[in-house]
Amino acid sequence: MVVGQTKPPFLADLPRLPEWQKLCCMKIAITGATGFLGQHLTQRALVDGHSVRMLVRDRDKATELQSQSEVVVGDITDPAVLADLVGGCDAVIHLVSNFRVASGPPESYDRINVQGTRCVLETARTAGVGRFVHCSTIGVHGHIASTPADETTAFGPGDLYQSTKLEAETLAREAIGSSPMEVVILRPCSIYGPGDLRMLKMFRMLERGRFFTLGPCRENFHAVYIDDLVAGFFIALEKDGIDGETFILGGPSYLSLWDYLCTAAEAVGSRPPWIRLPYGPFYGLSVLCEKVCLPFGIEPPLHPRRVRFFKNNRAFSIEKARTRLGYDPSIELAEGMRRTVAWYRSEGLLR
Repeated sequence: MVVGQTKPPFLADLPRLPEWQKLCCMKIAITGATGFLGQHLTQRALVDGHSVRMLVRDRDKATELQSQSEVVVGDITDPAVLADLVGGCDAVIHLVSNFRVASGPPESYDRINVQGTRCVLETARTAGVGRFVHCSTIGVHGHIASTPADETTAFGPGDLYQSTKLEAETLAREAIGSSPMEVVILRPCSIYGPGDLRMLKMFRMLERGRFFTLGPCRENFHAVYIDDLVAGFFIALEKDGIDGETFILGGPSYLSLWDYLCTAAEAVGSRPPWIRLPYGPFYGLSVLCEKVCLPFGIEPPLHPRRVRFFKNNRAFSIEKARTRLGYDPSIELAEGMRRTVAWYRSEGLLR
């Protein structure tokens, strides 16, 4: 089913290509198109003159996207829906996943992240899609003992989301060479930028001086600004000679978690976090809180994944993406944070 869409406000001012420049453009299917990354990728595709067909589950969310696109409404595991999605497409960008809702049923992680990926891969291969770009995550590496990590670093997923994303990536890797369809795997670092609401709570707490840290925050953190990441996706979509390759896409540099939080605080005009609490007791409390809440379908206010934010070491080399793709991220964290806060304030989300 195809429905009309309207333009998301934070993407409203990008230019359009003239018709004469649209001679070598692709038809691209995008799963997870209503998400933060999906919306930005859709807009970039349209600006570049590509035609886009998007898979969404919620018909109402489709109104937030571009009216120039086609939207297929349905489930990621429905073969008929996926056939409508990828039929006649040159490429697929597979983004959809069950993203870390602790109170969600555990089986949904397997159904969406693993079985959904299996279904999209099989349907795209049958439909004769030319290139399949699979969005994985740096979370498949888990905590990094020796930094910076790279694409060859051992896997160590730390929760159900990360382990099912690793299973999904394994399916994508197994599809390499099984048909003429080319497969490229991308592992983004932590994504941020205008339009992202996941980090809003952190910025609000920093603005009000209520953000607290757990432990010394010496571990590294690697973020990537949305514009840089989108550019990396489109290089991976269009570049020749990278079939079967995996790339980590991050920002120009990484820094300690403490410096990351201080940069975020500076962006909202507040002082660095001043409340410091011990990590160990809070981690134990988070485990207990999750065990109590999940049987009742309640999203726990404190759970292990959220607490591990203060302990996981995340720093990566993007040298392979630089040399093989020509990926060249340019937005440093301080500038990206300023842009993100400016968008929050323009939307009335921060004071």
